Amino acid sequence: MTGPAVASWGAGVDSTAMIIELESRGEPPDLVLFADTGAEYPETYAYIPIFRQWLDDRHIPFEIVRYTPTRLNGKPAYATLLEDLLASKTLPAIAFGQHSCSLKWKIAPQTRALEQWQPAKNAWAHGKTVTRLIGYDASPRDIRRYGQSLRHNDPRFSNRFPLIEWQWDRAACENRIRKAGLPPLRKSSCFFCTACKADDVNSLPREHLKLIVLLEAAAAPRLTTTEGLWRKSTKGRRGPPRPGRITDFISDTALLSPDDAADVAKKLLPALERQIDPATRTYADMATWLNTHFPNLQGSHRCQSAKPTTLA
Repeated sequence: MTGPAVASWGAGVDSTAMIIELESRGEPPDLVLFADTGAEYPETYAYIPIFRQWLDDRHIPFEIVRYTPTRLNGKPAYATLLEDLLASKTLPAIAFGQHSCSLKWKIAPQTRALEQWQPAKNAWAHGKTVTRLIGYDASPRDIRRYGQSLRHNDPRFSNRFPLIEWQWDRAACENRIRKAGLPPLRKSSCFFCTACKADDVNSLPREHLKLIVLLEAAAAPRLTTTEGLWRKSTKGRRGPPRPGRITDFISDTALLSPDDAADVAKKLLPALERQIDPATRTYADMATWLNTHFPNLQGSHRCQSAKPTTLA
């Protein structure tokens, strides 16, 4: 038996189209969740209030959830993925060929939120499952992801993949969003994700570019198996050549001025080093540090420092 249905909204094309179509078919989700990593593209944060209003107009509950870290003695203090990477002086797991980012920063916060959600608790108490609505489309790539997802089984949940049921590809999803009168979306991911393309980097504001340079510079002394966020340099046999470090791409394409690049090396990196307390080997508050050194990042980073929503 199944209980309430919850849509995982990634603020991308597929999951947005899925929710729109489900509502039009008379199957609106009982809840829509967005897991905020604290490092999405500026356009993604700008889209959230637009889609929230669309959901509100249709009386579909919407909540933003976030990873809640437990601060242990001797460990960095952080509340977002960006803060975590800077404090730990490392790169996201995908830069090392792993895929744990989504588990920690996307899936786990949603699961914890649902564990506190009364309709879910009521369903489980009566032997029912909560249906997770997942926006994988019918493209070959997402079909592979669908197959991989079947290996992860939690008896409290049943997964449904409406776009695959309908055989919708990305083009169909884009058309559905356009038909609904909503503006188009960009691909949703962290702005420093290894999976980002050159065009994604070209679109970034200055402060985001400086953060990418800082991330790679801070992590560089520990890197042995990867060059940077793009992992390994490519010679262009299957596409245009690309450096392993996004920093090199930014430099080669003059996306940052020489003064900005020097600012990272001479000011920001030493300032990050000074965050550590030599007596306790712990870091000061990373959110405050980011807001001090990257004040124009407020549109994306500041909202992440808020406490996660507690579902009733």
